[in-house]
Amino acid sequence: MSKNLKVTSRKVSTIAAKTLSSKSSSQTAKKLAGSTLSQAQKGNQTGSQMEDLASKVLSSSKYSHKTKKMAGSVLSQANKER
Repeated sequence: MSKNLKVTSRKVSTIAAKTLSSKSSSQTAKKLAGSTLSQAQKGNQTGSQMEDLASKVLSSSKYSHKTKKMAGSVLSQANKER
């Protein structure tokens, strides 16, 4: 299985950090933020459950631009064979 070596950009990492520290952020946004930050430097890959969540966020109109930005980052770091 090939490994995706992409990492989260500094800009998206900043959004994720602010999301995690905000009391008003949704659980979905915080899950995406955690996944985003875990992929910032270590080269971790997105798991299948996070792929599903990120996909749902991107196809929904109820999430903010910042939440969708994190979802896009999470999906871009997914396993290409899955």
